[in-house]
Amino acid sequence: MKKVELIATTTFGLETVVKKEVKDLGFNIISVSDGKITFESDLNGIAKANLWLRSAERVLLKVGQFEALTFDSLFEQTKALPWGDFIPIDGKFTVLGKSVKSKLFSISDCQAIVKKAVVEKLKLKYKIDWFEETGAEFTIQVALLKDIATLTIDTSGSGLHKRGYRKNNVEAPIKETLAAALVSLSYWNKDRILYDVFCGSGTIPIEAALIGRNIAPGLNRDFASKHWPIMEGDLWDKEIKTAKEAIDDQTKIEIFASDIDPKAIETAKANAIEAGVEKDIIFTVSDFRNINYVHDYAILISNPPYGERLIDDEEAKSITQDMGTIFNKLETWSKYILTAVSGFESLYDKKANRERKLFNGTIKVRYYQYYGPRPPKK
Repeated sequence: MKKVELIATTTFGLETVVKKEVKDLGFNIISVSDGKITFESDLNGIAKANLWLRSAERVLLKVGQFEALTFDSLFEQTKALPWGDFIPIDGKFTVLGKSVKSKLFSISDCQAIVKKAVVEKLKLKYKIDWFEETGAEFTIQVALLKDIATLTIDTSGSGLHKRGYRKNNVEAPIKETLAAALVSLSYWNKDRILYDVFCGSGTIPIEAALIGRNIAPGLNRDFASKHWPIMEGDLWDKEIKTAKEAIDDQTKIEIFASDIDPKAIETAKANAIEAGVEKDIIFTVSDFRNINYVHDYAILISNPPYGERLIDDEEAKSITQDMGTIFNKLETWSKYILTAVSGFESLYDKKANRERKLFNGTIKVRYYQYYGPRPPKK
């Protein structure tokens, strides 16, 4: 089967998480850099990666990479790439672009040149002068970084965070891909009890349940590459069948999710039903201060309100102080808190075992990790 290079893109700070996901899927990693993990694959891997990657943003098919100091060089080297191996005679394609620290800084010019070069190459391939572009969609991206041009085709279509289960949202919801990464970084597993006491529309507990049940996050959505002629035969069908067979329907999973907003809980329940994990999550309307934290050795993962979700910083500080008062008494628990509150550790009254710099959308946040003891072996 044809060998290709794929790139899993990711937001800042999650490269190690996505690298592990790629490796766990059995792919050979070529390189890791800011925002992307490049790996070897065959065409099957396009379907597998899109179905299973939980924390990546997109899966791109790498067509070529070269130095481009002039527009002529960009045109000729783009034209030399094997576009006809991927784009059929009726393929509909658009070109997106970005340029960072490169001589070719005009994105619109780069897009136009790449589009023209691809058309010229396809004219040679198919021996025609005009293309109807009525078939499957192909989104080409030309990315210039320090004069190195990387040409890719997006295999995902919509971003991988769009799982398909979130029909309704609350204000400033966390992205599904980030929520999945938070769960992965917590080392939670399906044998441990999980709490989210600021669950909003339920994204963190739902992503945890999907992980616990081993449900592929892309199982209930469409992908651009599903409609590509090169994904011939039943490549996608086989991967989907394998993913369905891998679901764990037997293990008992205990996840507790709460929020002070009744509308948020109503939305979260509906989203959990759409995701097929409603039986794994107990939702309640409650202020986190009033919850009875009765379990031992539980894990708490939460994204408390801040920034766009709050009226002022004083409320954020008050919530943080109250979290410290309550959570620091839970000596056997592991606590993981994503927040943009300045001076969090001082307000929380405890230094984290580890913190990570991340982005929640455009907001700079930190993920504070407080490790509890391992539960005793059964």
